[in-house]
Amino acid sequence: MSKTVKALLTACALAAAAGAVSAQEQVVNLYSARHYSTDEALYTGFTKATGIKINRVDADDAGILARLKAEGTASPADVILLVDAARLYKGEVDGLFQPIQSKVLSDAIPANLRSTPAADGGIAWFGLSTRARVIVYNKVKVQKEDVDTYEELGDPKNKGKLCIRSGSHPYNLSLFGAVTEHMGEQKAEAWLKGMVGNLARAPKGGDTDQIKAVASGECDIAVTNSYYLARMMRSGKPEDVAVVNKVGVVLPNQQSWGTHLNIAGGAVAKNAKNRDNAIKFLEYLASAEAQNYFANGNNEWPAAKGLHIDNPALKAMTGNAPFKSETIPISAVGANVTKVQQMLDRVGFQ
Repeated sequence: MSKTVKALLTACALAAAAGAVSAQEQVVNLYSARHYSTDEALYTGFTKATGIKINRVDADDAGILARLKAEGTASPADVILLVDAARLYKGEVDGLFQPIQSKVLSDAIPANLRSTPAADGGIAWFGLSTRARVIVYNKVKVQKEDVDTYEELGDPKNKGKLCIRSGSHPYNLSLFGAVTEHMGEQKAEAWLKGMVGNLARAPKGGDTDQIKAVASGECDIAVTNSYYLARMMRSGKPEDVAVVNKVGVVLPNQQSWGTHLNIAGGAVAKNAKNRDNAIKFLEYLASAEAQNYFANGNNEWPAAKGLHIDNPALKAMTGNAPFKSETIPISAVGANVTKVQQMLDRVGFQ
């Protein structure tokens, strides 16, 4: 049985369960693109705190959005968790979420990490954790100052040195959307063309593969989400320790617009049957308890304001000091994705 069929059957089962549940039993039906085992503590913590049971369907971002469209008003989904700003923006534009007003969420989550307010002030989605798009480099072959900005990824001085996953992967589309917002379309397209010229090999693999490629000498610089590197930094496996010892890491553009942050975030489904419980769940995910699960469990920075984290890998990555992150609205990043994809096609970025 294919994964798609299994997921659809699970969704059908959720719908049946939602219809049969007794009035006394409190539930929230979750569609999640977060596939991190450490998140189990989040779900357990929420149920323990509220008595609300979580029924969960797991799929990737694109699969969840497609399913919501297909299910329409019959969808059992109450809460949607996605792991990319562009996909959250797409869900909003496609009318799959319902804007909500929550003082808890609005007080906790910075304005640039949530959707643009609707006419009535409602917010369609909120960022709940952040991950930086960082540059890793071979400490023997590359000087840090040659890779401390995103712009330098397209500079001819780095010709033949770059490894990166597919340009069309959501993590890269969001980075490229952010750079387009900062630089403008013309300069951003020239930058993307420069990156194509600097590739050491055709784009392939995931972010962890890029880090390993730098350590092995296949390339000298690469782009990765911070939590992939943090996992390896916290690993006790000799092969991971060996990789980490060979690479350096840069949080780019500290002297200009700041490092790009993507988000994992949540929304209330348009046709949520348990709307109040859905809002309670999102508010819980913005709490200090849940934000620390994000930080320590999956090596993500909290989205909520004013929280102190104690993750050794994240501390090491930043020198145990604050770093400058970009402040452009993350919704603008999502809005740029279509034009970015067209630019990628024009410059031949696979």
